[in-house]
Amino acid sequence: MISRIWHGWTSLENAEAYESLLKSEIFLGIKNRKIDGFKGIQLLRRNIGDEVEFITIMRFDSLEDVSAFAGEDYELAVVPPKARALLSRFDARSQHYEVKAEDK
Repeated sequence: MISRIWHGWTSLENAEAYESLLKSEIFLGIKNRKIDGFKGIQLLRRNIGDEVEFITIMRFDSLEDVSAFAGEDYELAVVPPKARALLSRFDARSQHYEVKAEDK
């Protein structure tokens, strides 16, 4: 299992709109692509002073499945134009980790 981790930041004023965009359009669009090996996505959020940090954690069976989502340069961030308009800054590249243990 591979976890793909990415960070983005918004202003306090854009945080609700960004979260709504993720939940109503972007996550649904990813799910509707029916990518083999895609296991789901989590959204984390926290306020830091005058910014709001968002972290997405996507789960895939393999790096090949990540490439099916993100393309040949699979570390490159996938940030649609509507999301870019609401973000003040974001990671240009995602990090990928092998999941070695999980306790449910």
